[in-house]
Amino acid sequence: MQSTFKKILPHILVFVGFIILSLAYFSPVLQGKQILQSDILQYNGMAKQQRDFKANTGEEAYWTNSAFGGMPTYQLGARYPHTYIKSLDLGLRFLPRPADYLFLYFVGFYILLLCLKVNFKLAALGALAFGFSTYLIIILGVGHNSKAHAIAYMPLVLSGIVLTFRKKYILGFIVTAIAMGLELVANHFQMTYYLMLLVIVLGIVYLIDAYNKKVLPHFFKSVVVLLAAVILAIGLNAANIMATQEYAKESTRSKTELTINPDGSPKKDISSGLAKEKITEYSYGYLETFNLFIPRFLGGGMGEDLGKESAFYEFYRSQGVPPLEAADAAKSVPTYWGDQPIVEAPAYVGAVILFLFVFALFLVKGRLKWWLVSGSILALLLSYGKNLGFLTDFFIDFVPFYDKFRAVTSIQVLLELCIPVLAIFGLIKLFNDYEKDEDKLKALKFSVIITAGLCLFFLLLRYAGIILDFEGIRDANWSQGGGQPFVDAIVADRKSIFTKDTLRTLLLVLLSAGAIYMFLKQKLSEGKVIIVFAVLILFDLVGVDRRYVNTENFVSSREVQSPFKANNADKKILSESGNFRVYDVSSGAGRAISQKVESMASGATSAPYFHNTINGYHAAKLKRFDEISDFFPFTRHPEMLNMFNVKYIISEDESKQPYPYLNTDANGNAWFVEKIKQVNSADEEMLSLLDLNTKTEAVVDRSAIETYKTVSQTLPNRAITEFNHVVDSLASIKVLEYQPNYIKYESNNLNNGYAVFSEMYYANGWNAYVDDEITNHNRVNYLLRGMEIPKGKHIVEFKFEPQVVKTGGSIALTSSVLLALIILGGLFFEFKRKNE
Repeated sequence: MQSTFKKILPHILVFVGFIILSLAYFSPVLQGKQILQSDILQYNGMAKQQRDFKANTGEEAYWTNSAFGGMPTYQLGARYPHTYIKSLDLGLRFLPRPADYLFLYFVGFYILLLCLKVNFKLAALGALAFGFSTYLIIILGVGHNSKAHAIAYMPLVLSGIVLTFRKKYILGFIVTAIAMGLELVANHFQMTYYLMLLVIVLGIVYLIDAYNKKVLPHFFKSVVVLLAAVILAIGLNAANIMATQEYAKESTRSKTELTINPDGSPKKDISSGLAKEKITEYSYGYLETFNLFIPRFLGGGMGEDLGKESAFYEFYRSQGVPPLEAADAAKSVPTYWGDQPIVEAPAYVGAVILFLFVFALFLVKGRLKWWLVSGSILALLLSYGKNLGFLTDFFIDFVPFYDKFRAVTSIQVLLELCIPVLAIFGLIKLFNDYEKDEDKLKALKFSVIITAGLCLFFLLLRYAGIILDFEGIRDANWSQGGGQPFVDAIVADRKSIFTKDTLRTLLLVLLSAGAIYMFLKQKLSEGKVIIVFAVLILFDLVGVDRRYVNTENFVSSREVQSPFKANNADKKILSESGNFRVYDVSSGAGRAISQKVESMASGATSAPYFHNTINGYHAAKLKRFDEISDFFPFTRHPEMLNMFNVKYIISEDESKQPYPYLNTDANGNAWFVEKIKQVNSADEEMLSLLDLNTKTEAVVDRSAIETYKTVSQTLPNRAITEFNHVVDSLASIKVLEYQPNYIKYESNNLNNGYAVFSEMYYANGWNAYVDDEITNHNRVNYLLRGMEIPKGKHIVEFKFEPQVVKTGGSIALTSSVLLALIILGGLFFEFKRKNE
């Protein structure tokens, strides 16, 4: 027992150290404060309705009416039945956010290195390098929580794979199944997809190695074990995955049925996923590669805090601006001069870690090196996006699912993962006795020449004034707004921070090289070298991280949990009875409870917090809504507002205050139409909306009618049977009850009629009932619901009953039980084996 405790004590101490470091970096959480994240602010605006519904009823609402006219909540934090793996995830994230994610970074990477047989000291060192990698901290600052969540579990998935290939089949299976289950819980399939690409690279390298070593049976046995583990992990998350897959087909991530653009021109790029321009909008520039090594090589982020020592500050003072105002302006200098639309901060891996990575390239041999280097190169090349068009085009056109994801620069997370692993193995090679000291010295010499030489070369270019021009794509706009002296001041600051950071990197390289040289000359012990590198890595990475995410990002918990307050326009609308939608074209002014929230808020963010709206902010909204808004901008096409039952438009009055303008032409919740036009394609259906009188007419694509004739054998074949109807003044259909997942109407009509409902059509879950009898309904007006209602008085109900949630929940329950049995069986087997 004492021996076992001594073995695990170092790991306990390391874990405690990780907790302390996580809380120390995000120390305001100890005061009850929370980090103010722009993406989470937007999420809170979108998700409030479903949260309120859950709090009031105890039920999960898988649909929300608060944004885009209505959409599923599958990507808005919906919770599914029997997702016990989620409970495990919540248990692991016991620290206050975002310290919990930083802790997961550390722990996952630490376990990966242990599985690679690295001693605990170097494993802890590697964990620091990974966890404090600047990009991983930045995404916590802006609120990409699900991305951070998925990245944190990547090393744990690799741990299970490594164990399996080390012939620890049972343990490898269990670790892979649990880790992959946790990875999928994070619900960021883009990061999981990139992990899959890295695993494929690993598999190819391991296959070649197995062939050379004549151990192919072991390789294929390992692959079978891992595939079984992944299938079980998918089962643990079945409801989420199945719902997401179902929703993806209807979202902006799917292929459009339209063959024309809003201007009438033919679409050139009709893919099964996002348009190529969307995918490659954020593409890494070739020069930005060196941001990995020199943090502000291309100026850093869109708004750098340069203080009173900057040329920007001096320019403002020269224009007569008071010192306080000039200092405030100098907190957000637009120093970035790359080609991307928005960059919060550089994807800095670290000068020290990259130096060790280069050092390792000369000493580390074998499959580990080749899958890490190959994975790094693939990630870097793909991150160039449109700047390396032929490779990106190949992946978009031929690699499955690659066209479902935007922001190709995100794949650089693989660099943040691979580079520290190989760097640590460089230190392992330094400390062991298998390599000769002459080889180590030679590796050190070449590493210094490459890394320090690169710094000196860039400094030479900077002062020679060639290649590096320090001019950004927005400088022309800055010149128009502030004049050429304004731009000159920005350029001067770009040059200054470039020089400072290049010299900083050069110094860190020389200090790192010096530590290795002192070890080789037996002036420093192994333990002291590890301490030196721990100090250098923390100084290097934390120093850069704090430029972008620090205590100023934290506010009171109230500002995060309840970020908005109703302005006068909201209060006026909220006092109205009935069910209708709101369209906010104001800036969202007056809703934020603090200036920090105000700087991140907008009408699209805050309006859904209070009302059912056609506003919203989401990366994967329903495709048909997105297309309608592109073809018919709501401010220029009021008929679109009418059919969405937009009763109020919030704009600004003469005093620039938000004011609720009444739209007296709104169609209402539902109405009977006289005529149904039939068209033969999505293009015709869209274009027919231009002159459609939505109060008396509806348009339907014939293919939608045909689809519903065979949608289910259990439903009566009630497609559209009549296309012209008599609508008298007594015909009515009114709302009796309105909830996110349930709407009840009362219909009264002397004639058979066809009703159009101002609700988003979504076939996968919404069921229509007439007097408790399930009935077909159709998609009309490109995205609304419509159905035939017989004459007389009837109760019409729409219930959101997604079968995918029920089926997925059952699969998740079965998978959870199976995993529990396998774990118990594995423990029993190991216990029996040890006793024998």
